[in-house]
Amino acid sequence: MASVQVVLDTNVLVAGLRSRRGAAYKVLSLLGGSRFTVNLSVPLVLEYEDVLLRPEVGIPLSSGEIGDVLDYLCAVGRHHEIFFLWRPYLPDPGDDMVLELAVKAGCDTVVTYNQRDFAGCGRLGVQALTPGEFLRRIGEQS
Repeated sequence: MASVQVVLDTNVLVAGLRSRRGAAYKVLSLLGGSRFTVNLSVPLVLEYEDVLLRPEVGIPLSSGEIGDVLDYLCAVGRHHEIFFLWRPYLPDPGDDMVLELAVKAGCDTVVTYNQRDFAGCGRLGVQALTPGEFLRRIGEQS
């Protein structure tokens, strides 16, 4: 079976790094395996870094450990350059960046806790699934 291609919204990384419980942590624990491939762009990785390093986000890791997580993500992910912008498509420009990457990478799924923010992305062939829904889709959770 071919690996499912996905983009992880920043809120999934935050949730998965804040707690070792829950679906977001399970998604992160599967990174680098054969169940799915995460797709990345430079702007998205920079957003990940910006948000994860904010003290108010409450991630119980040092900046060095967060850097290690991002390095690993970059090592196992597929990298893409984005040459087209059709913004605004979604209400939040940050979400547009995620959707553009998903379309460019040929992904059918954005894993996010903010499904409402991705309303209408189905017209572009992309579905927004919560981490729990995504895990059920790939057979990792009942």
